[in-house]
Amino acid sequence: MGKQEMFIDPIGRVHRLEGDASRIEIQPEYVEALGGLETGGKIQVLYWMHKLKSRDREILRVHPRGNTNLPMQGVFSVRSPMRPNPIGVSVVEVTDVKGNDILVEHLDAYDGSPVIDIKGAPSEARACPRNTGRT
Repeated sequence: MGKQEMFIDPIGRVHRLEGDASRIEIQPEYVEALGGLETGGKIQVLYWMHKLKSRDREILRVHPRGNTNLPMQGVFSVRSPMRPNPIGVSVVEVTDVKGNDILVEHLDAYDGSPVIDIKGAPSEARACPRNTGRT
């Protein structure tokens, strides 16, 4: 399997606030997709780890949590930022939704990180009908 070129258009951007709070600014064309988000709900935020260097994307084995006392493992078995496609995922709590902004707590992303998707957290997600090809 060779490399395939893919294009992902960000749906928004992370803005770090004070403490553990962040504001996710959603592009205006996606505001309608915010319907149903509620304060206190949990969502998964998928973002591009834009500060990762190209050489870091070639690292395939790491010490878990950077602890050199632990044996090295493949990056697909740990939450290391070092990975071929630097896609980060955080489950966060929604503290407010205002216009095209989602205010959240505990987002593990840098200021300016492009947001590539948002999904209901597993406990919040509704089951899709069978055989629709949707997940």
